[in-house]
This record gives sequence, structure tokens and C-alpha cells, in this order.
Amino acid sequence: MPRPDRERFLAEPRIGVLGVTDSRGGDRGPLIVPVWYDYEPGGDVVVETGRETIKAQLLRAAGRFSLCVQDEGRPYRYVSVEGPVTAIEDPVDPAVREALARRYLDPEEAAAYLVATSGQLKDDIVFRMRPQHWRSADFAAFAADFAEAGAGQDGSAG
Repeated sequence: MPRPDRERFLAEPRIGVLGVTDSRGGDRGPLIVPVWYDYEPGGDVVVETGRETIKAQLLRAAGRFSLCVQDEGRPYRYVSVEGPVTAIEDPVDPAVREALARRYLDPEEAAAYLVATSGQLKDDIVFRMRPQHWRSADFAAFAADFAEAGAGQDGSAG
């Protein structure tokens, strides 16, 4: 995907899958978890989590993480970013928390969610990541080529 397309795609409200190195030893793979996130083109990826969670501990230790978002509808598309943690905001800014809730929930649900989970303001922190490495794919072109190739094999001399 061209840069403007992948940044627009990442900025859409999708569930992200966060990946971070699991440094707890043994034969563990990376920690991979679904998250709400925020992103505006040219900016940082913003993720909120509990201060004492395993996720927060691993993010602090690794100092970087990956985030992958996808469109499961055809033609399939995805954007994956990886980069360094640029800031840890402790405690979470209420405006950041509200923006995340409003990104994923309709206005009434967001308001109710913010009231019901207001205690998280004292327990949560925010990690900001600057996208450094991008991977993306938009299979629309591939699907079009595939459809054209299939159409040419119908036996017609077209």
C-alpha cells in the first residue's frame, strides 16, 4: 500500500493485535493480545493498559512493540507497524481514555463505559509508539489479476 493509504487504514477504528517480546524466560513466544488503539496519520500509535499488567511490564522491558490491524472482508488488507515506545504516560490522561472509548463505541455506550470504568483512570497508563517499520498488503490488485486470469481461461478467443 502507498504510505497515505496505509496510514489512513491504520487510522480507522479497528481492533489491533499487539505483539511484544516476552522476556519472562523459558520457551515463550511473544505476547500477542487484541487491543483498542488510536492513531492519526504521521503520529504515534497510542495504547492504554493497566499499569501492573503483564502487557505493561513486557512493554516497559522491551521498549518497543508491533501492532497489526486487518480487514477481514474481501479483498483482504492489513497494516502492521513496529517501533520504539516514545512515551509512557502515567497516569492516563482522561482525554486520551475518552478518545479511545469514543473511537470504538457509539456516544451513549462510550459515556456509560467511561462512567462504569472510571476507576481505571488511576490504574491505567498509556504507551506511545512511533511507527518505524511498516508492512502492508491490499489484495484488491491481486484479486483483480486473479479474476482476469480466470476470465481468460473460459475457452473464448476474446
